[in-house]
Amino acid sequence: MNPTKKQKQYTVNLVTLGCSKNTVDSEHLAAAIAQLGYSVQHNSTDNTAGIVIINTCGFINDAKEESINTIFDYVNLRQQNQLHTLIVTGCLVQRYRNQLTTQIPEVDYFINLQDIEKIIEILAQNAPAAPSARTTNAPTTCNQAQPLRILSTPSHYAYLKISEGCNRKCSYCAIPNIRGKHLSQPIERLVAEAQALADSGVQELILIAQDLTYYGMDLYHHRNLSLLLRKLADISSLKWIRLHYAHPANFPLNILPVMKDYPNICHYLDIPLQHCNDKILASMKRQHTQEQVLRLLDKIRNTLPDITLRTSLIVGYPGETKAIFQELLQFVEQQRFQRLGVFTFSKEENTPAALLPDRIPQHEKQDRQARLMAIQQDIAEQQNQAKVGTTLPVIIDRREGHYYIGRTQGDSPEIDNEVLITTTKKVRPGQIHPATITSAEPFDLYATI
Repeated sequence: MNPTKKQKQYTVNLVTLGCSKNTVDSEHLAAAIAQLGYSVQHNSTDNTAGIVIINTCGFINDAKEESINTIFDYVNLRQQNQLHTLIVTGCLVQRYRNQLTTQIPEVDYFINLQDIEKIIEILAQNAPAAPSARTTNAPTTCNQAQPLRILSTPSHYAYLKISEGCNRKCSYCAIPNIRGKHLSQPIERLVAEAQALADSGVQELILIAQDLTYYGMDLYHHRNLSLLLRKLADISSLKWIRLHYAHPANFPLNILPVMKDYPNICHYLDIPLQHCNDKILASMKRQHTQEQVLRLLDKIRNTLPDITLRTSLIVGYPGETKAIFQELLQFVEQQRFQRLGVFTFSKEENTPAALLPDRIPQHEKQDRQARLMAIQQDIAEQQNQAKVGTTLPVIIDRREGHYYIGRTQGDSPEIDNEVLITTTKKVRPGQIHPATITSAEPFDLYATI
């Protein structure tokens, strides 16, 4: 049945692009909009909404291009009178608001990140008379100090953003220019939000920030991630707690015994290294050397022998000679990370690295990326083959064709391995089952329950 004009006018589609931090922002915004009486959708493709809000990404070239293309997709609908209102916010607007306003006048409102409450003010002018609970997911109820959230993820896992912004000065990164300085959320507020998420059925909590390991410096004058982890792990209904984006410089080693002591903290750590060569690291302003990283990796692995380490690397950074790239290849071969993402260097406006001479052709950057990933594929396949015959706890994410799709504690949603499960038992998303691995591919496991 086609929606009526009134239904479309009172339905909001929140389109979220980019990282999981944007996802959390959209979930909070969705709940605030729902309180005005609107029906809220996340990333709907059926064009039944009369109001569309696009939360853009503006970090790297590919993300910016995706954001621009998405805006124009909805501009076309706006011009065909299929949309009542088009609002664009997020990092792309934060970086390029003046240009966007001039070049895409068909958008009704461009809203900067610090002015996000203006979206509520705009929608409140024509809000439905009576509040509505019509949403794609039921809101998470928190105390008065913590806003509600309407999850866009499956209901059994959620992201918890523990801080905003970044105080690092990495030469290639525009995030501090976009998101501002590091701002930690108080422990009490985060614990309240996590408890509310757990009460609503969330089994897996994924901690995110621009830099987890800097958490607390602004509020408590010392790195306080270890205390936050203890408080969160004491919420017994949270079965898995996972850590993303831990900068290696001045890494708080006191989180390692906490991870070891609490069984509901996954032995998983996303620790972006970006490179291994000291010359490149110094130019990147990463605040650590290769030797310091090697000592840190040894300490992590000695404390948590079964740790799954995810990292990211940048190839083609200015000054990366063929000899330096060979050093990076050897580093990956020796360290044998369980998870690896490789990105090609691209210049970002108003960053120090953008001023460096970029003499490495794009095709050479892409070749280096492919060579690194070929090595990682071999490493991943060997590590997965070693799991065949073992039994591991797996959280069920969804049903897909003949398989239930799940993940181990070593796998984060959307970016890591999946486990394809066959079973005659009735299982549901969010349940955790012991699964016996029967076969393996480089980036997937097959199992039975």
